[in-house]
Amino acid sequence: MPPHVPHAVSRLRTARLARSAKPFLARGGPRGERCPGCRLVPSHCLCGLRPGVPTAAGVCLLMADIEPLKPSNTGWLIADVVADTWAFGWARTQVDPALLALLRDPQWQPYVVFPGEFVEPARVVTQLRAASPAGTGGVAAPVRRPLFVLLDATWPEARKMFRKSPYLDALPVLSLQPEQLSRYRLRRSTRGDHFCTAEVAGLCLELAGEARAAQVLQAYLDVFTHHYLQAKHQLPPHWDGAEHAQLRAALAGCALPGDAPAGRPISPPDGPVPA
Repeated sequence: MPPHVPHAVSRLRTARLARSAKPFLARGGPRGERCPGCRLVPSHCLCGLRPGVPTAAGVCLLMADIEPLKPSNTGWLIADVVADTWAFGWARTQVDPALLALLRDPQWQPYVVFPGEFVEPARVVTQLRAASPAGTGGVAAPVRRPLFVLLDATWPEARKMFRKSPYLDALPVLSLQPEQLSRYRLRRSTRGDHFCTAEVAGLCLELAGEARAAQVLQAYLDVFTHHYLQAKHQLPPHWDGAEHAQLRAALAGCALPGDAPAGRPISPPDGPVPA
């Protein structure tokens, strides 16, 4: 197996650990050694399954302070699948210049993914922007690649991040409207319409016409969840189980069961218990 190449979330986690005054201990789950490539115990490692899928869309994760440290964080899975994934730590009093440069990059059209019910209606969109109409020269402006800005945090943290990040104020707010309920099982939520970060990214990719990447990401999330819970309960993973079969089907380009069309508004990317 080729050596693990750290992606954006992995690099952010390393930087965050370097600033820690004491080791980070996740609540619940197994203790001891974890694989640096997938954060699971070595016996349940998933590094050999990292399913990168080419996409035109990109993802920008704006992460609350300890999110990169949590083994259950699913922003990590997004970075495994989508090569154009960036991850930045959020702070109220400062902003990474690289984040500002990314949001200004003319090849990208950023969208802040957030519930429209909490935003001025003029900023809210439910579809991605098309190319600008042809001007006097008869040539339409080129379509900019969608960049989905996800606030990776608990719901109270996400609301604070949204309110106190003025550099996001000029960006359109993408309000998602799926019908299906969340399948995420690694953190508790009192509502089924609170989605984890990877699920939200999958919905965004689907909206951008990246159906295969969306299916792969959802199947990969299911495999990760299975391995994580099996390790937590000191049970071996089922390599021939339904989760792995779905991932193989998604990578082969086959449709997965249970896909649902868009419908009603949802809560923020992570609800009260984000990925």
